Amino acid sequence: MSRVIDSGAVFAGWVGLGMGLVIVIAFALIIPLQAVPFLMAPFAGVLIGVYANVRAERWRPRARVLANAAWAGLVTGIGLALLYMVIRLVFVYGDSGAMPDGTRINCQSGPGCVYQRYVLEGDAGDLALRGIRDGASYERVFLTQDLPVSGIVLVVLTVGGAVVGGVARTFAPRPTSMPLPSAARPASPS
Repeated sequence: MSRVIDSGAVFAGWVGLGMGLVIVIAFALIIPLQAVPFLMAPFAGVLIGVYANVRAERWRPRARVLANAAWAGLVTGIGLALLYMVIRLVFVYGDSGAMPDGTRINCQSGPGCVYQRYVLEGDAGDLALRGIRDGASYERVFLTQDLPVSGIVLVVLTVGGAVVGGVARTFAPRPTSMPLPSAARPASPS
């Protein structure tokens, strides 16, 4: 891997996995905020794309900078997507029909309850346009369309952001000299 990707970019990919975990836990667990990971994915990508090359101390060649950024973005995006999809699966299959007011929807736990929630919210017409007429058809569409598309979109947004971060790194001015962390300071007069 070291011929194509720097070890700093590999490390940045691991950091990106942690960042993805924090994003998903912070936002995807709260139902009204489940779109936030999609909004944050490009920014997370830019951050990890720049960080991969800072960690690798690389400015040139541009192809290597972009490869580092893309790798770290891919690892981050896949981690973000997998974690998001697991959380969505837990929400869909763990729905018992319990309502905030203490009542319960008359439904079979899992996708059937999710479908009934959408119907109660007045979304039956929109679901019918997608071929969803009951819990079983909701489950089929969720597993074959909604969930995979969500994962792909998160990966693409994150990698796209990482490549933008890599491009930004190629235009960043390279420092002429690095300051030494242990540089001696002049003694103060006593």
